[in-house]
Amino acid sequence: MRRLLVTGGAGFIGSNFVRFVVERTDASVIVLDAMTYAASPEALADLPGDRVEVVQGDITDAALVDELVGRLSGPHDAVVHYAAESHNDNSLQDPSPFVQTNIVGTFTILEAVRRHGVRLHHISTDEVYGDLELDDPERFTESTPYRPSSPYSASKAGADHLVRAWVRSFGVAATVSNCSNNYGPWQHVEKFIPRQITNLLEGGRVKLYGSGENVRDWIHADDHSSAVLTILDKGEIGRTYLIGADGEKSNLQVVRLILEQLGHEPDDFDQVMDRPGHDLRYAIDSTRLRQELGWAPQFSSFEEGLARTIDWYAEHRDWWGPKKAATEAAYAAKGQ
Repeated sequence: MRRLLVTGGAGFIGSNFVRFVVERTDASVIVLDAMTYAASPEALADLPGDRVEVVQGDITDAALVDELVGRLSGPHDAVVHYAAESHNDNSLQDPSPFVQTNIVGTFTILEAVRRHGVRLHHISTDEVYGDLELDDPERFTESTPYRPSSPYSASKAGADHLVRAWVRSFGVAATVSNCSNNYGPWQHVEKFIPRQITNLLEGGRVKLYGSGENVRDWIHADDHSSAVLTILDKGEIGRTYLIGADGEKSNLQVVRLILEQLGHEPDDFDQVMDRPGHDLRYAIDSTRLRQELGWAPQFSSFEEGLARTIDWYAEHRDWWGPKKAATEAAYAAKGQ
């Protein structure tokens, strides 16, 4: 029996992980989440109360974090650290929450696991590596130099460096994973894929940043969850693992797939102002994870995963509907 403390466990990727763990293992989970606008307590509401405890609180609250980490013990318990401010556009408007949550919050977690001798897995992003040229044959690997380009990615890079320093300096038992762009259920409508889906479901139009040439390497949230669970079970302490599903698509390709699956013409979209400092291309080489730990993605077809995601949003208007108007108003104010 394993007990996990999952920070940010009511967010998009964190809640998918909690659900994945409950459905596929006998572990119990403590969720720590600040319940900001990006959290979805509804994503956890139907999970069994005897296995999932939800605690509202901030990961920079050292006393609370220490108390929760102190409940863990033994080699099969761990902290899985998802909690982060993650929306690039928001980091350009106000970087301060990103520094507090992503850097100070990670420091707080590290000090708690150091005091209690608890295993940690830290969730990061491929955005710490900067971007690649469209025609570059290379992909990001665990040895790619860090070159973050936004306050969000810089704060995540800082957090990664803290984790590695605590492993080397203090012997903290930690692993790190850097993952490509996630999609799937429970993702906030401010994000690229759910924004386009919900625009169309509401009778609106798709919005494309600039020319749409920017490439992202997409992975379904369930595949991210299975990779993290694999790293917890088999990963080598101190190692970093890149998580990706060979899902490179340009934003224009994604837009056209969404339009096609919802019965619209491929050019039925509006081009809007590009994001400042918009990274050109991300691409993940997950060879280490696959060869050393035996992991493989379930959703090898992006089109299939996207179709399931569209169906989910069509069936959950009651969840995303109340968030939609304010989100679109914020984008409109920026010309996007």
